[in-house]
Amino acid sequence: MKLIFLCILILSITIQPGWAKRLYPESEYQAKWCDAHYGQLEYRLNDKTRVDCLTKDLAVEFDFANKWAECIGQAMYYSKMTGKQPACVLIMENGEKDLKYLKRLRKAAYKKGVNMRTFTLKPEYLRPAVIKSEPTKPCNK
Repeated sequence: MKLIFLCILILSITIQPGWAKRLYPESEYQAKWCDAHYGQLEYRLNDKTRVDCLTKDLAVEFDFANKWAECIGQAMYYSKMTGKQPACVLIMENGEKDLKYLKRLRKAAYKKGVNMRTFTLKPEYLRPAVIKSEPTKPCNK
């Protein structure tokens, strides 16, 4: 009984649940990036699948960093369907910890000979810039 409890405890600590809270939803990253790159958000293909962002040159898939392998597969499929270069945008919400996923993505694409563009986004991309201003001086009349 103690062994079962210990196993469950270890698994619950080490495995990140699929419902783990993200800082922002994927769709917010998509919308801002796609708009900045003059792309079409959620471009619908004939088979009813959707490219996250279709630009003049790129078929872009967005995913959180730990889902890097899904990103490659979808980007390659969208590229084949649209004739545009595949691209993955990895959302890096865990700082340095997410770099291993970017390296895996690039290594896998390189080994398979896929000419894939890769981009990364951090949560700061969505946060408004803080504008520092000098305090105003009172007017003396």
